[in-house]
Amino acid sequence: MSDSDETLFSGVTHSRTADEVVQQIELLILDGVLRDGDRLPGERDLAQSLDVSRPILREALKELETRGLLVSHHGGGTFVADIIGQVFSKPVTELISRHARATRDYLEYRRELEGLTAELAAQRATETDKALLARIVGDMRLAHESAEPEAELAADVEFHNAIGEAAHNIILLHTMRACYRLLSEGILFNRKAVFSLPSARERLLEQHVAIQEAIRDGDPVAAKQAAQAHIDFVMQAAAECARSDEWGRVSKLRLLRREGTQPATRATRPSRDPASD
Repeated sequence: MSDSDETLFSGVTHSRTADEVVQQIELLILDGVLRDGDRLPGERDLAQSLDVSRPILREALKELETRGLLVSHHGGGTFVADIIGQVFSKPVTELISRHARATRDYLEYRRELEGLTAELAAQRATETDKALLARIVGDMRLAHESAEPEAELAADVEFHNAIGEAAHNIILLHTMRACYRLLSEGILFNRKAVFSLPSARERLLEQHVAIQEAIRDGDPVAAKQAAQAHIDFVMQAAAECARSDEWGRVSKLRLLRREGTQPATRATRPSRDPASD
């Protein structure tokens, strides 16, 4: 068990019942400390950290599995379930992915959500939250300078998730994580294409820095404005990408028509027979 695990779980101080263990682990999931896919320590170590017997721990873990919060893999350990993915069901996700209008609606929704989240983060962020955001922006700068777009994209999602955590509102936190799940999986639009637009990477970095600095300075108005300006830019960039993709598709079809098939013949009027006059 790692040192972080030892400090993550604390000893049950009351009657040492399974219900208390359930409540402690539920709160860690609710507060976003434990994320989907995180593996819990082994049974012996976890029971020791919680200061409960192994039968009580097993009862608690079984209850958490029943509630859909944990999943066990035989011989492979116990993991936090993918509860975020269930916010948008598979049929809804697939429906969204088939219609371009959903991209506009998603970004419109995100604009308001991002503004509120950044505003709350500027009011509520702890020094630990601010340090994390500064570190992520530092990672963004390094990825940008070394021309590593994949690393920039990863830091982008991490940055926005960290703002959701800094807002200290659990409903916003899980809603934002669900939104970024769709984004990171490319359900709504191609983020790589947005990053490839001229000067986009530079402007995106500037926007992230502006948000981070407003939160650091505790300025909720500036944080909200910076967050919404960022989404306005992404909306414009996404529209340009879609338009460029459509132009490219049509151009290829025209080229195929010219080079791969006989030119289309135009319908012509039959010539008049002078003898008929």
